Amino acid sequence: MINRNLILCFAVAAVLFGAATQSAVAETTYTYVDLINKLTDLEGLAVMPMPGEKCQQASSYDRASKYDEKTGKYVAWDANGDGGGFIREEDGKQVWAEIEGPGVIWRIWSAAPGKGRVKIYLDGSARPAVDLPFSGYFDRQNEPFTYPSLVHNAASGQNCYVPIPFQKSCKIVADPEWGAYYHFTYTTYPKDTTLPTFTRRLSDEEKAALAKADEYLSKKLGTDPAGKRKGEKTITKSLELKPGQTTSVADITGSRAITAIRVSIDPKAIPNPDRSLREVAIQINWDGEKEPSVWAPLGDFFGTAPGINNIASLPVGMNENGECYSLWYMPFTKKASIKLINDGAQSFPLTITIVHAPVTKPIKELMRFHAKWHRDAFLPTEPERWIDWPMLKTNGKGRFCGAMLHIWNPKGGWWGEGDEKFFVDGEKFPSTFGTGSEDYFGYAWGNPTLFQNAYHNQSISEGNAGNISVARWHITDNVPFQKSFEGCIEKYWPNDHPTIYACTAFWYQAARQADPYKPVLPVENRNGYYELPKRK
Repeated sequence: MINRNLILCFAVAAVLFGAATQSAVAETTYTYVDLINKLTDLEGLAVMPMPGEKCQQASSYDRASKYDEKTGKYVAWDANGDGGGFIREEDGKQVWAEIEGPGVIWRIWSAAPGKGRVKIYLDGSARPAVDLPFSGYFDRQNEPFTYPSLVHNAASGQNCYVPIPFQKSCKIVADPEWGAYYHFTYTTYPKDTTLPTFTRRLSDEEKAALAKADEYLSKKLGTDPAGKRKGEKTITKSLELKPGQTTSVADITGSRAITAIRVSIDPKAIPNPDRSLREVAIQINWDGEKEPSVWAPLGDFFGTAPGINNIASLPVGMNENGECYSLWYMPFTKKASIKLINDGAQSFPLTITIVHAPVTKPIKELMRFHAKWHRDAFLPTEPERWIDWPMLKTNGKGRFCGAMLHIWNPKGGWWGEGDEKFFVDGEKFPSTFGTGSEDYFGYAWGNPTLFQNAYHNQSISEGNAGNISVARWHITDNVPFQKSFEGCIEKYWPNDHPTIYACTAFWYQAARQADPYKPVLPVENRNGYYELPKRK
């Protein structure tokens, strides 16, 4: 007779072995070159977020804003002294952040970095990994913060996108006279993730990787960063979109991914682009779903509105000749159905090209791409949150990857001043709390100067008096969520001012998880509320 104790021992050993194997599979190791590669990795955005993966932000937001757990109310939620907030003072210095690793700082921003030193201590070291005047993070005089696509001034906003990883901990402190306004956007990973500790003394391999990323982000936007893919196929059609009709562009079958959508329009051959690019919409359904995961006016889908404007970014773009591109990675299991809908009164000619290829990862690990346009959808019900304007609100598992915001502000004056607030997985106080609308989009002081960058853009402005179009793309700093996401930006002026917002949100969500946004009809709700830009 078999000894029962022996059976029990074998059973326990099997369980322990299985747990160890599962843990080993779950462990992830990133080199610094791996992190640099994420600067141009659009395909990775579709991968399911790991439990414990979070993106948050340390900023100088006004600490008067609080959530009162006892009353369930938001206090001083519109407080606007956002230039100098910090955690506490310590030995005559300001403590800006204390982060438990493993993690990576992906983005540093400031409106007015000064000469006071900002020090970043990593992994318990008594010696800072970075010790520079705050302005030195942005002036491209200090290695490795020297690459123009990653370190740049955008309409008075100072930006640095050079990754700063750490394994155990990160502490950021600032001397007096550091300046005004700061953001440090960072991702933390599951505890079994292995990351390098950042040093400014990079290896030749790491320098070469940064230089390669900088070259692509500076000179090759609009091309697939992955290059030509194995098994890639292309569909190209010239179409005359009839008024009031829906045109089926393509039904692609198999376990594949759309890797590029390009549209060519002749500005002289279409009716008024400033209106008609809002009248024509793109719609994409994945795997036979009843409601589309993608629905947006055509111009907004490519990152700008109204009309034809120059925008060159990593995921989307458009030029004055009407050449448009989208490089978002869009996987599906069985079928992708792409349609164009002309809700206008005149025909709309165009040429559309769709590139698709086999998926390179197990399809069960990949989420579905979503993009939705809306106005004033799902506004908060709490009276004290009157100022929060949702760019995206959805339930499920996914990654928030950015937004394009069109503002109609005919009276002029500063339209923004509103902080971004990201509530992840039901949190009551946002883990991302910003310092101003233009700060979120990477510029500063309401500067109307147009700018183009891989990760953020201002493509039309009219001197802040008329139409404004701004965009922010969360590529390395995408925001993972396991249960829900609510991403808001504060809106001080009411619609009857008038200051009116329209947003296209871009994100990934797990397969078979529908989002709450519906196509916006009638068409007058898309193009009837703003006046045409005063073009030269």
